[in-house]
Amino acid sequence: MKLKLSAAVFSLTTAVLSAQIKDTLAEKMLVYQLPIGGWGKQLDDKSVVNYNLPLDKDLLKKIKATGDDHATIDNNATSREINALIKAYSTTKNPEYLKSAEKGISYLLLMQYKNGGFPQYYPNSGLYRKQVTYNDNAMINALTVLYNVAEGKNDFDVVDSKLKEKSKIAVQKGIECILKTQVLQKGNPTIWGDQYNEITLQPDKARAFEPISLATGESVGIIRFLMLQPVTPEVEKSIKSAVKWFKQNKIEGYSYNVSKVNGKAVRTLAEDKNSVIWARFYDINSNKPLFGDRDGSVKYNYNEVSEERRNGYSWFGDFADKLINKEYPKWLEKNKISE
Repeated sequence: MKLKLSAAVFSLTTAVLSAQIKDTLAEKMLVYQLPIGGWGKQLDDKSVVNYNLPLDKDLLKKIKATGDDHATIDNNATSREINALIKAYSTTKNPEYLKSAEKGISYLLLMQYKNGGFPQYYPNSGLYRKQVTYNDNAMINALTVLYNVAEGKNDFDVVDSKLKEKSKIAVQKGIECILKTQVLQKGNPTIWGDQYNEITLQPDKARAFEPISLATGESVGIIRFLMLQPVTPEVEKSIKSAVKWFKQNKIEGYSYNVSKVNGKAVRTLAEDKNSVIWARFYDINSNKPLFGDRDGSVKYNYNEVSEERRNGYSWFGDFADKLINKEYPKWLEKNKISE
């Protein structure tokens, strides 16, 4: 009897102690979380959220002054925090971390449009913030969190069952939106744009140097998300069509290099017979690489872009290389699909 009692006391003590274990990063994320449940990428004074900074009085004052209009899924905000809090909970079992993560998940569910898309910000709907946003993987990051919740993967099995059911529905709506927004050229699916009108689901422009276009980097992320899903005829067609587009529109014989000169980034496009790259943006009709400038103009010659934008934005990359050569073949093999 004493042995059983001692074991019970030890178990209870362990549970209490583990609940009190604190993770330094997670503790800061609790402080930064906005009342609506999401997180911002910036504070009210436009300073960037930086979890490396100590929480002194001045910073706490800035955080407190930051309202819900700063809640966003841009630049990995909100998905980054939810993932970190779930990870922290898995190691500490601190209930505050799970509670905060679930509040963040509820925020993602709240911000999703009925058509399945996600705005860049919510509730802030100013300028391009209300557009359905794939840019910088915003919508895919949100859907990946909800997918993990729905499937109980990557330590998300601890999330409340009601949120799991809601997340399953949200993921399906998201997939439907992805399939609807894949750009068609003469009836043939290609890849995706960076952002879309939230009502018509037609491609739209955002900042002056982000014109209506096909976006390669974001489209790779979309394809990877689709490859996680059960294979339906619609999903299979979407993936195959997008990969085909990437194969047809690669740029061979050039590399894109970034170096530092006097502390500033200098980006150069150079001949390299062994390299394959893609432009970040392509014309939505002609598939020609295009480049936007600060004044809103669209250039089709990289060298005509202003120096500030040429060096201040990443215009090329090997975005689809790993996808085409490794991930896509594995997906075909795994699902016993012929190309």
